[in-house]
Amino acid sequence: MALECPYCKSKDCVKRGTRKNISSIKQRYICNNCKKQFVENDGFKKMRHKPLVIVRAVHQHIDGMSLSKVQNHLWQHDNIKVTRWTISQWTKRYSNFLKSTSSRSKANN
Repeated sequence: MALECPYCKSKDCVKRGTRKNISSIKQRYICNNCKKQFVENDGFKKMRHKPLVIVRAVHQHIDGMSLSKVQNHLWQHDNIKVTRWTISQWTKRYSNFLKSTSSRSKANN
């Protein structure tokens, strides 16, 4: 599957170095058609925390832990300060995605 430019939908894209931030290092691309640079969307666009932390917090909340307990767990074990509202927003944003991937994995077993 060829990578598609999010701006002009061209498939004529090449790697152009990496981009680094607090949470990860991501591959940058440049479109040879429109000359714009972009990073492939992994579903965690503009998130300040690492995807692993977000996924763990959402799983804990879905599995029945209260927002306060999830917040305290992140603070005590990972030294990450987030608000209960943030965890709630993560749950709203990613719970459907996590449910769909878990149902696919169950179907494969």
